[in-house]
Order: sequence, then C-alpha cells, then structure tokens
Amino acid sequence: MNNKAHLVTRVPIFIANYGRELMIRIDIRKKRKMEKATKFVERMRKVQEETEVVLKKVQEKIKR
Repeated sequence: MNNKAHLVTRVPIFIANYGRELMIRIDIRKKRKMEKATKFVERMRKVQEETEVVLKKVQEKIKR
C-alpha cells in the first residue's frame, strides 16, 4: 500500500479522502475508542481546507 504523503499537498491521499490514517494491520488485542461523528467531520473539513489552500497556491504558481 502506498501511504506516503503527496509531494505537493504533503498529506497522504488516504487522509485527504477519508480523514484518517490507513490501517494496514489490525491488532484485535487493542480496544480503540470510536471517535464521535462531529469530531471526524471537523478533522475532514480541516484536512480538505488545507489541501484546497495548497492546491490553489500551486495553481497560481503554475499560471505564472
């Protein structure tokens, strides 16, 4: 699996799309708490806004 950060956005594509880290292995011994939906939505918005800002900067740079 390719979970490296994108060269331009510096954010892994999986995080930009889904707002969370890609889980490659699942350790069933650890009990993880599920995050609340509102917290997840906030994280998604933040990642998408940051990605949008970076992409706009790159577009402006390419136009020059």
